[in-house]
Amino acid sequence: MPSSTVGQVISCRAAVAWEAGKPLVIEEVEVAPPQKMEVRVKILFTSLCHTDVYFWEAKGQTPVFPRIFGHEASGIVESVGEGVTELKPGDHVLPVFTGECKDCAYCRSEDSNLCELLRINTDRGVMLHDGKSRFSINGKPIYHFVGTSTFSEYTVTHVGSLAKINPEAPLDKVCILSCGISTGLGATLNVAKPKKGSTVAIFGLGAVGLAAAEGARIAGASRIIGVDRNSNRFELAKKFGVTEFVNSKDHEKPVQEVIAEMTNGGVDRSVECTGNIKAMISAFECVHDGWGVAVLVGVPNKDDEFKTNPINLLNERTLKGTFFGNYKPRTDLPLVVEKYMNKELEVEKFITHEATFSDINKAFDLMLKGEGLRCIIRMDA
Repeated sequence: MPSSTVGQVISCRAAVAWEAGKPLVIEEVEVAPPQKMEVRVKILFTSLCHTDVYFWEAKGQTPVFPRIFGHEASGIVESVGEGVTELKPGDHVLPVFTGECKDCAYCRSEDSNLCELLRINTDRGVMLHDGKSRFSINGKPIYHFVGTSTFSEYTVTHVGSLAKINPEAPLDKVCILSCGISTGLGATLNVAKPKKGSTVAIFGLGAVGLAAAEGARIAGASRIIGVDRNSNRFELAKKFGVTEFVNSKDHEKPVQEVIAEMTNGGVDRSVECTGNIKAMISAFECVHDGWGVAVLVGVPNKDDEFKTNPINLLNERTLKGTFFGNYKPRTDLPLVVEKYMNKELEVEKFITHEATFSDINKAFDLMLKGEGLRCIIRMDA
């Protein structure tokens, strides 16, 4: 990588969202050098996650535009700012929408992967160091998204939001591990922790739910029950270890009762990946009393309320929540990449489409239609 760019403003292509719900526009943007505790990264591959679409549509959130979206990606460090010692130019990295400062109480805790400094903030469109954007067009700022903004050939992030990975790992594959796949996988392996031979129910069979099913398969679950309102997803889900399917629309009784009847009282573990409050309640109430554990992954509407009879808890059912699969980004994500390198984890089956960067709106169209799981966007095309 040419060292002549270090300390200089870089002009490059970025897909800019000028307003909510309108197609992204490929623009020439200027990317400022990294400041204190920041890193400038050349993005090689990125993919589209539903979170990008959700905030691009800006239905019910604070609209922050113009903005560069993108947070599921892979790249190579171009330069580092003052105080950065853990990364150097040429390192292979995955940007992450959350972070690990390694100094706060959360980062020092073995029980949490939250971070006081770098916790996800969807409203903030600027860098922490000086409250300014590193992107501009003709001197006017273009705002960041969740500290990553990977729909740009170069981006600037806080060092705590970059996971340094094995340079042998194929960046066009492992880029999808920086958000949804790790979220679902970790929800099962790190939080639900099903035992070998156990029964697991997965609510929602999108990319995150299928990653949760993959976690159950890796853990050795004997029965993996997929729950979804779209029966078209059932055939694909078999590739991820799902053994049985329930479409709640096919039953008059609540789906938790259907699952309890199928499993002699309930499943050992359930993982909810939809964000639908009814599905969350069903996921909790379908686990077996005495030992059942339900894990909530999906993000509900801010006004939703979780209602269940307290006796369900007193009868020794456990309800848990998780964020990014309880993986600490810098500490744990490199180990997830190694699972792939060691052939313990398959990521290729999550990649259903590819697109050139200039055709990035195709990826949005696919997701809006509900087609496929992950679309890899090549930044050099």
